[in-house]
Amino acid sequence: MQEITLDTKIADLLNNYDGMKDILIEINPKFEKLNNPILRRTIAKVAGVKQAAIVGGMKPIDLLNRLREAVGQEPLNIDIQSQDNEKRPDWIDNSMPSITLDANEILDREKNPLAELHKAIRELKEGDIVLITSDFRPEPLIEEFIKKGHNVYSDEKNENEFETYILV
Repeated sequence: MQEITLDTKIADLLNNYDGMKDILIEINPKFEKLNNPILRRTIAKVAGVKQAAIVGGMKPIDLLNRLREAVGQEPLNIDIQSQDNEKRPDWIDNSMPSITLDANEILDREKNPLAELHKAIRELKEGDIVLITSDFRPEPLIEEFIKKGHNVYSDEKNENEFETYILV
């Protein structure tokens, strides 16, 4: 079997290792979202182990090593830089969001949050702000929009409440 790394996609884990969904859920109950078939067909294909760990509120190295141990691979000892303590940008405080999307509600309707966000952004103009609320840090979505050149900021209000802002 292929070595599990921080970049290994969750869909690949699910496809290549029997019982991996149950292993993930046992490691972190937040991964129960993997029971959603839409999530498995969409986000799981783009989210790597590192992103999944962040979504689950875990250190990426901890999730990586628990997965590696579960499939008989040696744990790794690597240092991963954290993005904690990022300063809240002024563009959030100076404007109200043009639209707010609830990622949990979208997943409950068995829709793809990334696709719904893309649809919503098409209706907005440059300088508008989108607010995404969720009970997890939507790391795959954050990385996707950073790659597209958008400013993104995610704020953990408490353990089960995140607000993620995207400047269009």
